[in-house]
Amino acid sequence: MNTLIDLAPKSVEYMIKDNIVMIDIRRAEEWETTGVIRNAHKLTFFDAYGNHDILTWMKEFEKLVTSKDQTFVLICAHANRTRVVGEFLIQQYGYKNVAHLKGGMALWLQEGREVVFD
Repeated sequence: MNTLIDLAPKSVEYMIKDNIVMIDIRRAEEWETTGVIRNAHKLTFFDAYGNHDILTWMKEFEKLVTSKDQTFVLICAHANRTRVVGEFLIQQYGYKNVAHLKGGMALWLQEGREVVFD
């Protein structure tokens, strides 16, 4: 059985250089407030009320992650949403190399790691 991989910020920082697909699932106001990790794709999963549109989201997601075996990293504020989404992608869609940023953007920022604003 595949399991969600917790990646420390330092590990994710190395993966940026390797062009691993990173998907920030937070909302626009969160990106604007804290910035995003360089090269991360912005693809909101839950709205402010916790609602989601899985079919629309998967359509965009599958443009970025083109194989069930491809490694990718999910990013959110505290790693709660990414845990839910990551487990969902493993159990319901059969993705095999699903990772998420341990501690989310909160830990990333606490460690003083680089963010970009656009």
